[in-house]
Amino acid sequence: MSTGELRIEGLRVAIPGREILRGISLTVRTGEVHAVMGPIGSGKSTLAHVLMGRSGYEILGGTVTLDGIDLLSLPTWQRARAGLFLAMQQPIEVPGVSLARTLAASRPEIPAGEIGAGEKASRVRVRLRSEANRIGFDARFLERSLNMDLSGGERKRNETLQMGVLRPRFAILDEIDSGLDVDALEAVGRRVEEATTEWDLGVLAITHFRRLLDVLRPDVVHVLSDGRIVATGERELAELVDRTGYAEYA
Repeated sequence: MSTGELRIEGLRVAIPGREILRGISLTVRTGEVHAVMGPIGSGKSTLAHVLMGRSGYEILGGTVTLDGIDLLSLPTWQRARAGLFLAMQQPIEVPGVSLARTLAASRPEIPAGEIGAGEKASRVRVRLRSEANRIGFDARFLERSLNMDLSGGERKRNETLQMGVLRPRFAILDEIDSGLDVDALEAVGRRVEEATTEWDLGVLAITHFRRLLDVLRPDVVHVLSDGRIVATGERELAELVDRTGYAEYA
């Protein structure tokens, strides 16, 4: 697969009366894992929401491109079709629509050479069950309404399972570690890390804590504070933040 990139340049974003992102610039290439760490209120989730096209934000400046495609000009569904995936911090319940039906509609065809190749949309369950098994997601949830009666940790496994079935070019993980116990964190983190080599997935992992990064082993770590990237480094930066906190980056 050819190398691609998710490029953010000078991104400035506001809600009425307040500028939240104040010139974010970073580039994630396929196969890379970039971590964004920062205190509560620093703009991490805003970054995830804006990249995926959530309404309610005003773009004041900057660009976001995926393999040269201008994402900011596209609705959310076209950003997803271009290869962008968001694992939500708080996945919502969708009564009456099963996970299997959702993914069958989202991924109507699986490329040749992959699990389930040649199957119609209704047979995406081949890959679905394979991915569920890989991360220890209970198969009885596959036909249940999306996220209904699932714990917080089960919903995060569910998000990871969807990523494995859809196989996007880039995945934004918005605090996917929240609500996970040690075993679930290992399963989720390992699946994401494996995806970076299986299909060259590029990852932007948003988190408060280092524990996810111990599994993901990011190539680059960014510290976000007050809407700006105030430090960039390797894994050692995450270790430093874990020891000393965010006070010096305020």
